[in-house]
Amino acid sequence: MPKYLFAAKYTVDGMKGVMKEGGSKRREAADQLLKSVGGRLESFYYAFGDMDACGVVDVPDQTSAVSLSAAVNASGTTTIKLTPLITVEEVDQAVKKTAQYRPPGK
Repeated sequence: MPKYLFAAKYTVDGMKGVMKEGGSKRREAADQLLKSVGGRLESFYYAFGDMDACGVVDVPDQTSAVSLSAAVNASGTTTIKLTPLITVEEVDQAVKKTAQYRPPGK
């Protein structure tokens, strides 16, 4: 199952919800969201700086990833960014391929 790194940023109202319910409730909500598309929450952490929460999720396919991303972003309380994660073995396979590229102006 493809893995994605997620980075979430709460709006003011979203953070008020976290403050009211606590961090565990948001992790439970993330877990339920992922289960609803056939995925799994691998890890969930809070952070500060550019993101408020982050972690790793398993999602069955890209359409499921788009579906959960759209649901979260449409909520108006949270913005989420999903980044596909690539395994070491996939990088090993990629470097064995020869891609033909012509730089601009060459």
